[in-house]
Amino acid sequence: MMISVYIMFMILSVLCLKWYICVFMFMVLIIICMMMNLNIFYSNISYWFGVDYISFGLILLSVFIVSLMLLSSIQIFCSSFLSLILILCLSLYFIFSVLNMFLLYLFFEFSLVPLIILILGWGYQPERLISILYMFFYTLFASLPLLLVIIYFYLNFGSLFFDYQFNYSLSFLMHFFMIFAFLVKLPMFMFHFWLPKAHVQAPVSGSMILAGLFLKIGGYGLIRFMFIYEYLFFSYNYVWFSFSIWGCIIVSFICFIQGDIKCMIAYSSVGHMCMCLMGILSMNYWGLLGSYLMMIGHGLCSSGMFCMANLVYERLLSRSFFINKGLISFMPSLGLTWFVFCCFNMGCPPSINFLSELIIMGSMINYFYWSFIYIVFISFLSACFSIYLFSYSYHGLFNNCYSYSFINIKEYLLLLVHLLPIIYTMLIIDLFFF
Repeated sequence: MMISVYIMFMILSVLCLKWYICVFMFMVLIIICMMMNLNIFYSNISYWFGVDYISFGLILLSVFIVSLMLLSSIQIFCSSFLSLILILCLSLYFIFSVLNMFLLYLFFEFSLVPLIILILGWGYQPERLISILYMFFYTLFASLPLLLVIIYFYLNFGSLFFDYQFNYSLSFLMHFFMIFAFLVKLPMFMFHFWLPKAHVQAPVSGSMILAGLFLKIGGYGLIRFMFIYEYLFFSYNYVWFSFSIWGCIIVSFICFIQGDIKCMIAYSSVGHMCMCLMGILSMNYWGLLGSYLMMIGHGLCSSGMFCMANLVYERLLSRSFFINKGLISFMPSLGLTWFVFCCFNMGCPPSINFLSELIIMGSMINYFYWSFIYIVFISFLSACFSIYLFSYSYHGLFNNCYSYSFINIKEYLLLLVHLLPIIYTMLIIDLFFF
């Protein structure tokens, strides 16, 4: 409750806040979050709110990414923009901390409204109207079955809390209705068409919160609902596991035919989330841990890559690979940062992405032995499209004849703050999980 009251206070005082004051207040909020006591499974319980290990990392990631959104959007900073960002942060905090299914569904749907306003108000091209319709109807259509399941639980059992013991069930329809909304939000392959459209049309802050946080709602919801009917999930998970393992390979090939940098990063996010889904569906400790770490690592890495794509767009007014060739002549000082982010995107040490992919691969082989054949292709293609992204954009002939370091200190700070937690989390991971 303390965190929610803190954010509500910021929303009420939005007219008298400057961007640097907001960033400072979010840094204070991160310190408050890190002081939570997590010695028991659920802690800081108040009314219908509680925080466990899964919620804690995602709440911390939410506050961190939102503060970086403000740092990346100084040019468009105004009171209405800040209000939307704070309402998004509040709704995400509620999603990751509520103990009640209906409240989770309520804030799950509500978080779509400020994001739509953000894309509609500060998006780039007129096609943003189509991308909003895609995102709205995908989410609306997929979440209606979840609402029916929640109503069924309440009418038959009288409780909507996640720790309640519901009856035994083996209905595939019940299983599908429970997780369909989260598979679309994750998104799983074949339900992912809204994501590249929304990413391409969104401003940099919209892309950051989409990649960094909104995709994680799907994984978080799956983890929460998976423990309600464990045997039901264990019986039917192979269906979604098959979709994910093929989708991860197909999406990697799709990355090679993209002409838009943001679109390629968005499709790489789909591939990583398919791998995250496979870790969750394996239903063992290591798969769950690997998926959780991948959600944290991908949230930071993908958000940083969208920031770098926006830096290029602001200078050259294009996101096309064919125009943005030879950036090593135009932005030589950004070359190392771009290369490190591309390496972390394909899971190189010492990043948390490397550890998460390693753990997920082990859990995949434990769930389905012959998946090691697919793992070879997934790892190889992931490395290929990450190297392709760096090589195609930074090498080649630039369309101008001069060299100029065109990045300022604020933008270096933004990228560095994305980069350091990815490495630091890898170094301290044994303090929390092993």
